[in-house]
Amino acid sequence: MKKYLSALCLSLLCLSLSAAPKTVTSPDGKLTVTISDDARYSVSLDGKDIVLPSALGFRSNRGDFMNAKVTEAESSAIHDSYTLDRIKKGRITYDANVLICTLENEAGDAVKVEFCVSDNDVAFRYVVDNPRWASIRIFEEATSFVFPESTTTFLTPQSDAMIGWQRTKPSYEEFYAIDKPMSEKSQYGHGYTFPCLFKVGSDGWALVSETGVDSRYCGGRLSDWDPEGGYRLEFPMPEENDGNGTVEPAFAVPGATPWRTITVGSTLKPIAESTVTWDVVEPRYVSKHNYKFGKGTWSWILWQDGSINYDDQVKFIDLAAAMDFQYVLVDNFWDRNIGYDRMEELVRYAHSKGVDVFLWYSSSGYWNDISQSPLSKMDSPVERKKEMKWLQSIGVKGIKVDFFGGDKQETMRIYEGVLSDADDYGLMVIFHGCTLPRGWERMYPNYVGSEAVRASENLVFGQHECDIEAQNATLHPFIRNAVGCMEFGGCFLNKFLNKANARRPIRRTTDEFELATAVLFQNPIQNFALAPNNLEDAPAYCLDFLRDVPTTWDDIRYIDGYPGKYAVIARRKGGRWYVSAINADEAPYKLDLKAVAAEFGSPASMTVLHGGSQQQKAVDYKARPGSKAAKANTVEIAQNDGAVIIIG
Repeated sequence: MKKYLSALCLSLLCLSLSAAPKTVTSPDGKLTVTISDDARYSVSLDGKDIVLPSALGFRSNRGDFMNAKVTEAESSAIHDSYTLDRIKKGRITYDANVLICTLENEAGDAVKVEFCVSDNDVAFRYVVDNPRWASIRIFEEATSFVFPESTTTFLTPQSDAMIGWQRTKPSYEEFYAIDKPMSEKSQYGHGYTFPCLFKVGSDGWALVSETGVDSRYCGGRLSDWDPEGGYRLEFPMPEENDGNGTVEPAFAVPGATPWRTITVGSTLKPIAESTVTWDVVEPRYVSKHNYKFGKGTWSWILWQDGSINYDDQVKFIDLAAAMDFQYVLVDNFWDRNIGYDRMEELVRYAHSKGVDVFLWYSSSGYWNDISQSPLSKMDSPVERKKEMKWLQSIGVKGIKVDFFGGDKQETMRIYEGVLSDADDYGLMVIFHGCTLPRGWERMYPNYVGSEAVRASENLVFGQHECDIEAQNATLHPFIRNAVGCMEFGGCFLNKFLNKANARRPIRRTTDEFELATAVLFQNPIQNFALAPNNLEDAPAYCLDFLRDVPTTWDDIRYIDGYPGKYAVIARRKGGRWYVSAINADEAPYKLDLKAVAAEFGSPASMTVLHGGSQQQKAVDYKARPGSKAAKANTVEIAQNDGAVIIIG
């Protein structure tokens, strides 16, 4: 974005002042944002209304800009390119047209709203650069999103604060309400967490989120639908983090709010493939370390707390070595059950097997009732640096930090502090029990994923979660995982989700479904839910696939999908494409291999992993597209089933 900023200073073009609406269109001319004189914006795609006139502005200690007027506008263009090794694409080119409007209030003070419009993406933020102000405190935003009445929603609610396990919520782990009318209220009455997916009748889809949130602002959410004002951007609840910290963000001037993003498409393709989350942010620091991504084993997900002992961790290190995985994740209570001295011994053992180690930490303890330890290490800069120095000295490569419980600016400072200090000591960071990552893959070079979703642990906790596993999985490529890395921790090969592999909860999905999620869910560090017994009882081709499947990708391609029903997504690593297909619908999903082959340039051969729980075999597909054999070759994917097609 530095290129953009310098270019903007040199090439801003002032538009004539008038009461006429200001417009900015995407480079391909299909997406249009219109800003009216009374500071309302609207979005259309190919002439069809997606976002109806919606409010802009905010109220602050420097003045009320809730009913400001647009007094002038400036336009420019962005052409930027960058590489990023931990998101859905490796090389990204960002082209956008920019409109910066001045919002003036009745007192004559002014702020700006900046719109960047690329093909299928809108990003906007408020910019404050008044030289008379050293800082600003935002009391509330007028920012809203108004959709046509025919719109249906795919949303997950914001929970009450200080509820759930040891009073740790909100943690972005609620159930989605699928394809519901806007009039349906959220479960807790606090609106919805980002990202938020909307189906705008037959005219298209819109995904609303935000990016660029760091220590200089709080995380936002959407309110419940108001027929008069649509969905409004809300700040955190006062009760979050046990009341610690203000709900009203403040930042130094000159400065800006985070970006609010709207990704729009006539199909779900632009949403699944969008990179706007990272296009408009900048790195917060440059690392001197080269971080290695990969796969890991994780005893806790199936063997739970009782496995956090030296001998069981050796078994999972050996499992990682047998699977050619790079990591083992040692979860909570390691400080009590293994101890610091023996942990040094365990890390040495892991290194002797060619395996590196991630260790679990609680984020704190003063804002919840968590007893899982280590406690009170990551919230204190002094204690944090001491701990990280020790971690570096014994060769630990990363940490998993859990149980945050809020979106206040104070909490965002802790996220950023953990990341920044960890990078000083060459440590990667995974967050669990946490907020949505908002552009963090580009902002923080040692950030490698967040949960922020109802993830694999819930499958282990109850049968109902297993019964709807497929339905939930079809949502993530188009909602949660569309805007950021998702540390799900799945891919079970046990039939029963426990250490004994002999009692409920029982997995409803096929092995091929689980393999498909290894491609469908994107995160640069994948901690799979395998157990040592899988080396003997799982099909060999499943283990071989998990040994080979990448965790970082060069490209993504949407094939088909409908949230809650089915999803078909392809990812590329080098010259090889992996097509992942899963089905949650009662009706079988028919995947035409000829059509898939044509999508990728009619390759001479493909390998199809499919067959369901009865056949459990790999099938080599070698018929050339266009032949009679190719025309007849269709993979029929039943409910709770999946398939992976490897091309190249």
